Amino acid sequence: MIYFKFPFDEKLYSTDENQNTHSITFHSFNNDEKINISGNIVEKDQSEFDNLRINSQILPEDRTQFTAENKEEYLQKLEEVIEIIKESNLPKLVLSRRKIYIDFKEIDLKSSFNNLCKSYPNAFKYLFYKGETSWMGAFSEVLGKFNKLTHEFEAMSLAGTIPVAEEWTKKEIEEQKPVSTYIRNILEKYSNSNSIQESETYDHISGNIKHLRTDFKIKINPENLDHLIKDLHPTPAVCGIPKDFCKKIIEKAEKFPRELYAGFIKIETQDYIQYFVNLRCARLYKNSVHLFVGGGITAQSNPEKEWRETELKSEAVLKNLVINHS
Repeated sequence: MIYFKFPFDEKLYSTDENQNTHSITFHSFNNDEKINISGNIVEKDQSEFDNLRINSQILPEDRTQFTAENKEEYLQKLEEVIEIIKESNLPKLVLSRRKIYIDFKEIDLKSSFNNLCKSYPNAFKYLFYKGETSWMGAFSEVLGKFNKLTHEFEAMSLAGTIPVAEEWTKKEIEEQKPVSTYIRNILEKYSNSNSIQESETYDHISGNIKHLRTDFKIKINPENLDHLIKDLHPTPAVCGIPKDFCKKIIEKAEKFPRELYAGFIKIETQDYIQYFVNLRCARLYKNSVHLFVGGGITAQSNPEKEWRETELKSEAVLKNLVINHS
């Protein structure tokens, strides 16, 4: 079952679980895993959802035996990655970690999801559980949005992260630039009219943090949509530049597989096909929560600051969980 809300939309959606069709697909970061949610998208009554009793007891046990990196281990990993970036002259590489939370008896999934929706009105919010897999997330980054009527395709460059009250530094500005360049260069290959509409770079606020954002819009041939998404994913915002080289470094450097984290969710409605990057998210178990967080690392990165950034990002889901400790 899945429940979700689109950005700036208070309506609650799910699927009718029609086994002959599926409108929602979760893709893992490395595209090795794909989870199809059966059914057509339907609007759900919020009061009906609020009367549900769904908690973490319905979820599977965590038998992964994963042990999260502590601060010292992660700082050491960051130092190593920064050296690789300098030696290879990389513009950016994205490093991630898991934060594993186990201090609870059960989690009220319904209330936790409602909290996420209130905290992040401009984000895509979801809760799904299917067999041995359950995830929850709220995030603003759109990999792409395709209008089936006009054939317009929209994308965004979203990178750089600091607390809302702080000012941008050269590090964040230089981190976001190559993401914009990467997206611009790919879109140029697919634009029907060779004209890309590009916005100014502006602040995108998401809860207690903000990012730098640039928007893009082009017209494309519908037959090229799947190829375009394949070229775009993973963007430098979740991987690095150059993409293939950075993916290899990530596989070697990161302690755990990313699974659905930094992958994307494809949702098809009557008028649009939308692709959301699965960022502020957590995998849910009966006895643990695996929070996935990461950050863009450059030659100018400060490991201590990067650690604080991941701690801030983990709060996106963690602070909204409704937890029973007894």
